[in-house]
Amino acid sequence: MTSPFESQTHPARLSDAERDRALEILREGAVQGKLSHDTFLRRMELALVARRSDELAALTDDLREHGGWSKRLFGAVGRMSSFTARLGRAWQAERLPKLLLPQPGPYPLRIGRDPVNGLRLSHETVSRLHAELSLQGGLWMLRDLNSTNGTTVNGRRVTGTVVVQPGDMVSFGRMAFLLDDRRAPA
Repeated sequence: MTSPFESQTHPARLSDAERDRALEILREGAVQGKLSHDTFLRRMELALVARRSDELAALTDDLREHGGWSKRLFGAVGRMSSFTARLGRAWQAERLPKLLLPQPGPYPLRIGRDPVNGLRLSHETVSRLHAELSLQGGLWMLRDLNSTNGTTVNGRRVTGTVVVQPGDMVSFGRMAFLLDDRRAPA
């Protein structure tokens, strides 16, 4: 315990250069997508009011570049994660029921819960008029009809119209299918 006559020691004030380095690391982290916009703004505020080097370090430690060994390790983990995700999608795709592309005609194939649709899907996540599939200029086009639970192709949500082809995974709400071309040999 110090007496009132003894001076207390305080850590040295942060230099502008230290603060600038921390702010640059935060900006780079946001550009690389390592920080959400809100997290970036909050950390910038905290960096501007930080009084000690350890406070800045706490804001930037998870964004700093790592040495060669850890870079290789993180790269390997990222590649393995990507591989297992692709393997999972391939496994799922092979187990999905097939949705045969229709014979080309003058009207698109309407998909939904309503009995008037060419393809009726009786599932609570499928809208009454969910999507339509048509052949245009030799390309199969899938269009979401403003469905409540959405249409996806290969895991990506459809907004508007997208090109599809045999082998694509399509889902209407939570009903998923693998597109298949009926004209292909069995």
